[in-house]
Amino acid sequence: MRRYARTLVAVALATTMVAGTAGWASGNAQQALTGPPPGTAAWRADRVLGRELPDPGRTTPAEVGRFFRGLTAAQQQALVVRHPLVVGNLDGVPVELRYRANARSLQAGHDPRYRHLVGPGHRQILAFDPRGRGQVAEVFGDLNTARHVSVVVPGSDIDAGTFDRTNDVYGTPSGMAKSLYAQTGRGSAVIAWAGYTTPVGVGLDAATGSLAKAGADRLTRFAAGLAADGVPAPAVFCHSYGSVVCGLAASRLRAADLVVLGSPGMRADNVADLHTTARVWAAKDATDWIDDVPNVEVAGLGHGPDPTGPGFGARRVPAHDAHGHTGYFSPGTDSLRTFASIARGEAR
Repeated sequence: MRRYARTLVAVALATTMVAGTAGWASGNAQQALTGPPPGTAAWRADRVLGRELPDPGRTTPAEVGRFFRGLTAAQQQALVVRHPLVVGNLDGVPVELRYRANARSLQAGHDPRYRHLVGPGHRQILAFDPRGRGQVAEVFGDLNTARHVSVVVPGSDIDAGTFDRTNDVYGTPSGMAKSLYAQTGRGSAVIAWAGYTTPVGVGLDAATGSLAKAGADRLTRFAAGLAADGVPAPAVFCHSYGSVVCGLAASRLRAADLVVLGSPGMRADNVADLHTTARVWAAKDATDWIDDVPNVEVAGLGHGPDPTGPGFGARRVPAHDAHGHTGYFSPGTDSLRTFASIARGEAR
């Protein structure tokens, strides 16, 4: 972890001396997954309903929602069966149909990387895209009845394969979401959203905002899809590099609260620079290695001021007992208790 911090410092200092960066990023540079869901070409060519289906690349989540609400149950099921990857990943589709479609995709798949997502038990998989390293979102609780909804946005080294790994549990989106759901109780729902291409290891991806920008586009569309299905505006919890995603999405993101934890910066000088109506909160434990990362942005490297700094203007979340970079959602911590209070709309 501290290697990341030292590398970012070195990169920032070297910026004025290096004319190009193509050779620096080594073999871990990632290509952001963008565009419509897999299977879109077959979906667009299908006339099973006697008319064109909405273009996943052009149709807004609100328009997608209206289209599906206008179908009969039999027509909806036909699309789930014929195009599970599109239905399961298309923002604006009713959540129950997405669960059904993604369960079908996972059960039919043969990639061993994703077997853990099938079970045990009934898992509410809201998104599953097997392309690249894989992307996934899972719901804990009942989105259809929840009065309060939260979304967890993870940082680096997260994909479908590491989504719910058993080591470093509270550093995974699944572990963070489960812990928050257990603390918030009935009447809430929490979504673990690993829906963007994250950086891997040490490299330019982690020090720049290119993957975060692509992730911000996906996050804002995902949130718009929740709105189209009548889900309350969520509290969005953004861990580590995920806070860069949330910072770039903030001005377009439908959210009641933005909570950043272990953040290297949000690519904004202060809360006002985020241009959001959401309340902004920040947490950082003194033992978190992220504290060693320089809060600068030079020629696109680095992510700007520390959101927990007094000049940034975020509301502080107590995190003295969080312990390290992935301890913020650990049971029994003040940070988790405060997160739950924010999620329930009780914190001021």
